[in-house]
Amino acid sequence: MAAASEPAAVTAADDPAGVGARAEAGATSNAGVEPDAGAGAGADVNVDVGVRADLGASADVGADVEVEGEPADAGSAVVEFILVGTLLLFLFLGILQVGLLLYVRNTLAADAAEGARHAANLGVPAGDGGPYAQALIARTIPGRSDTTCTGTDVDGPDNTPLVQVTCRVVVPLVLVPLGDGVTLTVTGHAVKEQP
Repeated sequence: MAAASEPAAVTAADDPAGVGARAEAGATSNAGVEPDAGAGAGADVNVDVGVRADLGASADVGADVEVEGEPADAGSAVVEFILVGTLLLFLFLGILQVGLLLYVRNTLAADAAEGARHAANLGVPAGDGGPYAQALIARTIPGRSDTTCTGTDVDGPDNTPLVQVTCRVVVPLVLVPLGDGVTLTVTGHAVKEQP
């Protein structure tokens, strides 16, 4: 029986394309070995040819490696699901929080405008617009006791007398805890009635 010779080591200098380093270990070959007398005529004998490679610059880093029939990424679906699920949860909660902020802002703006219209009536002082708007906010957004509203007389274009009601509230970020909250300030205007 002929003996298989030891293959030479393949280095990055000898193999610039990295072909030898990516060769599969355990490749089979008919290396001119005579079949065993008991194996029968014409039988092929496979001899394992070991390939040694210098895992330097030409090695495939990150190549999929299979261990006994299992792919290299087996079990990673659970980790991917948790990571992507967490990211999507925070994204969903962030969108929901922005929607809540927009709802509160729109409600404040409507109530401030209503307070300004109330204070614009003939014989009603401008300062009454703030408490009126604050009472409306207490009914439309329950639990917002930290809302402050003020009503003042201002001059509009061409010295038109206006009533301005400004409301300010701090909205806590309950769904996405990123600080103490967001301060929303809205202003409503109305033309003051003249006698």
